Amino acid sequence: MEVFEHSISGVLVILVMIVLGYILAERGWFGENSTKLIARLVTQIALPCYMVSTITMRFNANDLSKMLPDLRFPVISMVILMALAFAIVKVFRIRKSHAGLFSSMFFNSNTVFVGLPINQALFGDDSIPYVLIYYMANTTIFWTLGTYLIQRDGGLKTQLDWKKTVGKIFSPPLMGFIVGVILVLLKAKLPLFIKSDLDYIGNLTVPLSMLFIGISVSHAGLNHLALHKDNLLVLMGRFLCAPALMFVLVMPADMPVLMKQVFILQSAMPVMTNAPVVANLYGADSDYAAVMVTETTLISLAVVPILMLVTQSI
Repeated sequence: MEVFEHSISGVLVILVMIVLGYILAERGWFGENSTKLIARLVTQIALPCYMVSTITMRFNANDLSKMLPDLRFPVISMVILMALAFAIVKVFRIRKSHAGLFSSMFFNSNTVFVGLPINQALFGDDSIPYVLIYYMANTTIFWTLGTYLIQRDGGLKTQLDWKKTVGKIFSPPLMGFIVGVILVLLKAKLPLFIKSDLDYIGNLTVPLSMLFIGISVSHAGLNHLALHKDNLLVLMGRFLCAPALMFVLVMPADMPVLMKQVFILQSAMPVMTNAPVVANLYGADSDYAAVMVTETTLISLAVVPILMLVTQSI
């Protein structure tokens, strides 16, 4: 019961900030460019600082050497989910214009804007490096295979721009993670004023992320939410298939219990917030993607306490 109450409390912390963002957006506080600005502040400024601060403070070289090989678990999970998504597209006759977008949303999750705050609220700062391990796999697969599949839906010539793709993969959050790892391996100590600046700026990550989600929900419009066949199957992939598969993969593994719990939660996070942006860029159904981001984000807040109870059995 105590675990359930803790998980509910963690979700409520997140929910209050989302609702605040939603209410302020409904009252006209944020224009069309607000989400872009907040997203840039989080991904390019706050989160990289948070990564450097957290990793240098909580990990040593021995910890990192043991942790990085476990990157294989999210990779294996997403590859299996991708194959399952392809099968579902054929069996349930998902329309061709949605097939690639459906598959991408089925196996990729929102590891930063929702995953990071939820894991921090439930498990504390010790979970953050594990969140980043999952993020490394997730962002690499999304900006390669996921983007390729979405591009096919738009009817454009499908090709990967490797220069842009590599730039997306080696994003500021991942670079912050890498810098933190290098500092730990070199046993370098940051000056106190720099460490304090990193802490202050990094602490913007969670509240800004939650405001971003609330604003996005407002812009998407709750009246556009629906539970059609395509939508229900994505929900099944995100909240049933993904965590169940990850549970099976990590149960017998020799890894910290906290890492197992984080991986299971990360696998069950909502659809990537980048999905509508990429869909719009390549002429795919960006409205469908936006609706799925909103639906999965809202439903995840109810799913997380249940997953918390499940992960306590590990």
